[in-house]
Amino acid sequence: MTEPPTPAKRRYDVAASRDDVATTLRQAADQEGFVLCGITDAVDSPGFNRLARWVELGYAAGMGYFASRLDAYRHPDRVLQGARSVAALAYPYAAHAAPPAGPGEGRIARYAWSGDDYHDVIRAKLHRVCDATRAAGTHPDGDPIGVRGVVDTAPLMEREIAELAGLGWRGKNTLLIRPGLGSYFFLACVLVDLPLPADPPFETFHCGTCTACLDACPTDAFPQPGVLDASRCISYLTIEHRGPIPTELREPIGDWVFGCDVCQDVCPWNRKPARHAEHAEPPLETVDLHEILMLTEDGFRKRFRKTPLWRARRQGMLRNAAIVLGNRREPAAETPLAETLEDDDPVVRAAAAWALGRLDTDSARESLRRRAPRESDPTVIAEIEHALGDAPASSAENLL
Repeated sequence: MTEPPTPAKRRYDVAASRDDVATTLRQAADQEGFVLCGITDAVDSPGFNRLARWVELGYAAGMGYFASRLDAYRHPDRVLQGARSVAALAYPYAAHAAPPAGPGEGRIARYAWSGDDYHDVIRAKLHRVCDATRAAGTHPDGDPIGVRGVVDTAPLMEREIAELAGLGWRGKNTLLIRPGLGSYFFLACVLVDLPLPADPPFETFHCGTCTACLDACPTDAFPQPGVLDASRCISYLTIEHRGPIPTELREPIGDWVFGCDVCQDVCPWNRKPARHAEHAEPPLETVDLHEILMLTEDGFRKRFRKTPLWRARRQGMLRNAAIVLGNRREPAAETPLAETLEDDDPVVRAAAAWALGRLDTDSARESLRRRAPRESDPTVIAEIEHALGDAPASSAENLL
C-alpha cells in the first residue's frame, strides 16, 4: 500500500501573513469584549529611566517587585523572548455613578464592583485571543509564531505601551485616558514575536490646565503631575500595604475600605464615559463593615477568595473596616469594634483601638481600659494609650 503524498507546506507571503495575524488579533479582541486595541513595535521603553527614578525616590512604597525586576521593564522581550510587536487592549468596567455608602458601610473601588477577580476574567479572554493569533499565520520559514497575553502581573510598561499603540494619553493622575471612554478600563497586552503593522501613537495631551485629580486627592499622593507616590495613595494603602496604616493618613481615607476612585471620578473625561460593562445589581459597590469585622480567616476565604478583595487579605480588610468606622464615628460601630479588640491579629486590634478612640465615648474608653492590661503587642498598647489620652500622638506612630 502506497503512502499518501505529504501535503506541501503552505507558502506564506510575509506581508500578507503579518496582516492576517494583526487582523485576526484585532477581531478576536473585539469578540472577547475589549473595546480598544492598538498595536505598536516592541522597543526599548522610552520611560524606563523615569521608572527607575520613581523607584529610587521610594514612590513604589512596599511594592518591592518593581526594584527586584527593574531591568525586565527595559524591553518587552523580557516577557516574551524575541517579541517584535505588542498589542495593547482595553477592557471596560462599570462607569455609572457610584452610590453613597450607607450607615456602617464602606465604599469599594469601581473596578471591583462586579465581584469577579479581573485577572481571572481577562486572562481567560487573552488565552482565546492568543490561540486565534497563533492560528492566523507563521514565521516566513513556517515556524509557529510566539504569542503571550498578560494583564498587569508581568514587568511591562502597560500605560506607556498603550500610549504608543494609540489608545490614549496618560493623564496627570498617571492613568490612561481615552476620549469617549474616560479611564474606566483595565489594560492588557498581547506580545507577538512577529513584526505586525503598527498603529500611530497617541501624541496629544488633553488634560490642559486642569488639575482636578491632583486637587481632589485626599492624601496628596501626587508630588507632581503624572507622578504618584504610592505610599500615600489610598488604593495602595487599602490593598497592597501590609501592617498598620500611618496615623496621619487614616482620616483622609474617609469611607474607602478597598481602593479609591477619587482621581477618576473628578476627571472631566469621565463625566460621560461610554456605558460598557454595566451590572444591574453590582454586589460589591459597598460592604457592611460590621460584618467584615466578624469574619474569621475561614469566613473571609469563603466569601472573598474569588474576588478582588482577596488581594488585601483578612488583615487588610479588617484593618480598613476599623479605620473607616473610626472615620464615620457611628455609635452602632462601638460593639463590633470592641469585639475586634480581641482579634488574634495585632494589626487589626491596633486599628480597632484607634477607631474606638475616635468614637470618644465613655463606654468605648472602658473597652480600651479592659483590654489594656491583657495586651502584649507594643503597637496596640501605644494605640490604646493614645486613644485614652495617656500618650502623645507620636508614640503609636514611632512603632509603625
